[in-house]
Amino acid sequence: MAETPDVVAVGSALLDEQYHVSNIPKPDGGAFAYDESVAFGGVAANVAVALSRLGRSTGVVVRLGNDDVADAVAADLREEGVALDRVRRSDDERSTYCMVFRDADGERTIVTSGGAAKNLRLTDRDEAYLRSADVVFANGFCPDRVTQTVGELAAESAISLAFDLASPLEGLKDRGTERETVDELLPHLDLFVANEASIRSYLGTDGMDAVERLRARGVQRGALTRGERGAILWNDASTVEIPALDVDVVDTTGAGDAFVSGLLHRWLLADESLRAAGRFATAAAGYNCTEPSARGGMVGADRIEAVLRTDLVQ
Repeated sequence: MAETPDVVAVGSALLDEQYHVSNIPKPDGGAFAYDESVAFGGVAANVAVALSRLGRSTGVVVRLGNDDVADAVAADLREEGVALDRVRRSDDERSTYCMVFRDADGERTIVTSGGAAKNLRLTDRDEAYLRSADVVFANGFCPDRVTQTVGELAAESAISLAFDLASPLEGLKDRGTERETVDELLPHLDLFVANEASIRSYLGTDGMDAVERLRARGVQRGALTRGERGAILWNDASTVEIPALDVDVVDTTGAGDAFVSGLLHRWLLADESLRAAGRFATAAAGYNCTEPSARGGMVGADRIEAVLRTDLVQ
């Protein structure tokens, strides 16, 4: 096996079919696609790539089909320096892919298809790989049995686990993590992250009320992202609100993954203060929104620090 990674990301690596549309259609509505392109994505792959660009050693546990998309996805991860030891392929399903619809304001909606990712299961060798990492990252799009397994490893203190809910629960039905699994997971996490839509679907509330409810459920370190209103971070001693970076938004795809990567890089792995780590993470998320595609603005730490210095001066 190759170098043991700082972070192993579990979940999906896929291809994004991107459509720049006139508007995000409402039910019974329509839209016109001005142009289309392809890029690489998947929450696990995005986080692994972002951390690799930040100088961390990373690996992924993902399942691909056995097709041209899988060849392209694997080649991209290899080029980004992400270890492929636990990437496997299936002859039974098409590689998972996303159709991303983005409007002129950078807002987007995503439709996912292809069964390879949702049929991921962890093997004994996968679990050994996870145990060897400093941090394991999983997310709500992981199949429920996968999240159950990493949760059990975290409960045994066999791994340090970060988890991003990543989606409203209705978007995870029949393919991702279920509510009951999240309930069991929370007390064993080293980091919990959620955006406004996902935390409202789970708790029926957001903001400081959600923070207190999560604390009561055993979450001692976490972050709630709030788009242009920044993020709330907390640990067992304090809570801080971090403003968002003021940027001209091109594409919000991947902003949450850039944010999580910043927290893993500076909070879990470097043990910086929650305020310093939060500022870095919000800057990483904001800067990623200035370029198209999920990884267009994922850059090195020096560039993010430069952006932070400029933002503070203005």
